[in-house]
Amino acid sequence: MRLVSYTHDGPPLRLGAHADDLVVDLATLAGLAGEPLPLDLLSFIRAGAPARDTARRLLAGGPAAWPAEAVHRIEEVAFAAPLRPGKIIGVGLNYVEHVEESSRSLDTDKERPPRPVLFSKPATAVTGPGQPILHNADLTTQLDWECELAVVIGRTAFRVSEEDAYDHIFGYSIVNDISARDQRRSGQWFFSKGQDSYAPFGPAVVTADEIPDPMALDLSLRVNGVTKQKSNTRHMLFPIARLIADISSGVTLEPGDVIATGSPAGVGAGMVPPEFLHPGDTVEATVEGIGTLTNPVVDARCAR
Repeated sequence: MRLVSYTHDGPPLRLGAHADDLVVDLATLAGLAGEPLPLDLLSFIRAGAPARDTARRLLAGGPAAWPAEAVHRIEEVAFAAPLRPGKIIGVGLNYVEHVEESSRSLDTDKERPPRPVLFSKPATAVTGPGQPILHNADLTTQLDWECELAVVIGRTAFRVSEEDAYDHIFGYSIVNDISARDQRRSGQWFFSKGQDSYAPFGPAVVTADEIPDPMALDLSLRVNGVTKQKSNTRHMLFPIARLIADISSGVTLEPGDVIATGSPAGVGAGMVPPEFLHPGDTVEATVEGIGTLTNPVVDARCAR
């Protein structure tokens, strides 16, 4: 299933399944069948396998079987971030070529890290598809991009082995790990990566059964239509199972938490000369099997 959060004629947010040019409201579809389903994606994830099974069964008949009251054409809705995660855990330096790029342009260690490099983004950093990335010229002149595969946790995970890691994944999405490169503070990345709008997320969460091999997905990023990043998740230094095992060795991962699995090479700071985002730019992050997450860059002083 390709699950989205959307509005139709204004709030509140609803949970939908996106199929071709249609969005099916899952709670309405279930209600018309006399069955309950949650109204939002986080509650749906927490409801576990029974909710997923119900949704799949109700969707199985295809558009011809879906009541008109439950269906919207895609142009009639506005998409939002799929959910507000309890935790967003970022992974730094997780692609070999990005390790070299960062050592040259960002003064990080030129040696490959022996363990995953982890940092966090607050939930207030999340913004949805089509929503603005805020450029605050009072805080940064080095606003940068990073296209990343996002792993959405489906079951509580603590001290999980690599062998069992995939049992705890609900699905996959995209995070654009926006970074103010000139706001790193004595090696600490939180303010550099955690400001409002610095975690564009979406446009959908695709359930794990729809992505047979998440370690073989093409990913790319364009700024104003020009490709800046192009790689494949097979080039991760620490694969998804290792990340879940490492993080859960000391931090409980809960349903709805998101792991942003790291950026390939091609970030703006690594360009010669460096390139950064400015108001008026448009950023498109694409991951195979999930879609494209598009966000405009706007002047933060004009946005509020």
